[in-house]
Amino acid sequence: MSRQGLRMLLEAQGDFEVCGEAPDGREAIRLALETTPDIVLMDISMPELNGLLAAAKLKRVAADIKIIALSRHQDTAYLHEMFEAGVSGYVLKQSDAAILFNAIRAVAKGSNYLDPAVAEKVMGGYAAGVKLRGDNRDAHLTEREEEILREIAWGLSNKEIADKIEVSVKTVESHKANAQRKLNISSRNDLVRYAALKGWLRED
Repeated sequence: MSRQGLRMLLEAQGDFEVCGEAPDGREAIRLALETTPDIVLMDISMPELNGLLAAAKLKRVAADIKIIALSRHQDTAYLHEMFEAGVSGYVLKQSDAAILFNAIRAVAKGSNYLDPAVAEKVMGGYAAGVKLRGDNRDAHLTEREEEILREIAWGLSNKEIADKIEVSVKTVESHKANAQRKLNISSRNDLVRYAALKGWLRED
């Protein structure tokens, strides 16, 4: 019933087409590989294989498919694990449907998306973290370093960024390393937090 209701909401928008539904994680992977959708809405709590494991397995075999996690959990631990698994968006089930629509459209354009209800917690966690390590939030980044961090936050690979801005992959990696050193961040979670703090994960 929940899937049917969600399908009706999505198809009523006019710019979405639902190509399949799955009752569990294993079927979600099988169906995604069969239908090759642009985006998979992945419930975190599913039988057979939970959303975290299903997302990680799907990204390993079909990296081009974007995944948006659907969850009731506002705990940032769930958020961090799902982003580590490779998802591009995180939306709370209890949020207004417009939030989900915004997330789908943003991810379809190549951005990452955080539900506004959890974005504040992410920003707070980042701020607390950098305070403990030395506040480098305002460290001076070059235009190129910021550009590359933005693209990474939006989900692009080093090669995709290199092709987009017409430089070598090594140049991208060098700018990324310099920026992370200046900001005192090392993980993708920290980068997502920083991107949220800067407003990079909001819909354009």
